[in-house]
Amino acid sequence: MDFITLYRPVGPQELELIEGSGNKRFPPRLPEQPIFYPVIQEAYAVRIAKEWNVPASGSGFVTRFKVEASYLAQYEPHDVGGSAHSEYWIPAEQLDEFNNHIVGLIEVIARFP
Repeated sequence: MDFITLYRPVGPQELELIEGSGNKRFPPRLPEQPIFYPVIQEAYAVRIAKEWNVPASGSGFVTRFKVEASYLAQYEPHDVGGSAHSEYWIPAEQLDEFNNHIVGLIEVIARFP
């Protein structure tokens, strides 16, 4: 099976929910969050965790996970501010199905206090 490695910057509340799933699933989006956006570049995820999550919640984390390539192929990557800032836009109502195509566990690879 082929897979693609993605990253997701999260705050402490989202991380707690991920850990509550046994590090297997991302939590449902809030009503004001119509998309789930995993990112392609680790450096971009680090930047978001440091610049957005830390000021918003006091800490930020970068998660890394793998998704089945054949499943992810239905989505187009989007460059947001240049080719070093790419992400997928997964509609919130499709996040449960997305979670079903995660290969292995969601791991924390960076922590920012």
